[in-house]
Amino acid sequence: MTTTADFVFDSDTASERVGEHEFELTLTDRWTTFIGTTNGGYLLASCLQALCNDVPHPDLLSASAHFLRPGSPGPARITTDVARIGRRTSTGAATLLRDNREIVRVLATFTDLGTADGPTKVNGKPPALPAPEKCVDAFEAFTHPRPPISQRTEARMADVPGFWRGKPGGASATEFWVRMADGRDADPIVLAFLVDSAAPIVFDLGIPGSATIELTVHIRKRPAPGWLACRVTTNFLIDGFHEEDFEIWDSTGALVAQSRQLAIVST
Repeated sequence: MTTTADFVFDSDTASERVGEHEFELTLTDRWTTFIGTTNGGYLLASCLQALCNDVPHPDLLSASAHFLRPGSPGPARITTDVARIGRRTSTGAATLLRDNREIVRVLATFTDLGTADGPTKVNGKPPALPAPEKCVDAFEAFTHPRPPISQRTEARMADVPGFWRGKPGGASATEFWVRMADGRDADPIVLAFLVDSAAPIVFDLGIPGSATIELTVHIRKRPAPGWLACRVTTNFLIDGFHEEDFEIWDSTGALVAQSRQLAIVST
């Protein structure tokens, strides 16, 4: 029988409780980016996994992360604080530290998405992508050495942005399929990782690098198993700062996650 403990995401985001609101873990090098720093979505997911131990509600609903300095592989500590436990939601904070320096601060709210019920109106539509098997393996078209984090997911694209081939094409949006490479189905915390797992579309403007300052993710529904359809958009690059909006739709066509992050570009 396969359990989540058998998957890399779960083992690498798991932490050990060493105090009432304190956890320890080792950040692995399997989640590093092009420049050797630890991916922010992985850091966020590690904080959320620790915070799950302190709240009764099973599902992430929203999280906001402020990245104070780059993360790196090695021993880390997470401290948590529960702000409120209510009937429908619980809210808490988590801070991840490396070498006694704060790397990221997270504020998150949890709920039980399985019991969520109420008025619903969805104006948007999922990306109109061909089936994954009819799309291009994104990483086969990639012209640069693959960073370790790119091996944690599989991606399929109908059209590969120019920067993937080394020739930025000026696109401000892209759509693609994604799933975890080892077959692990997504859950709300995996979704929180995935919204920060792709190379920023701002790279297609010829931008050489981008670092997240703040990321907020909203989980709208527990995702169904299978491929996830993603839409990524950046409309405003102003004075070296840009936003990135990310939508994830599951295999049934349901919107399961939304995020917005603010990032600073490298020069």
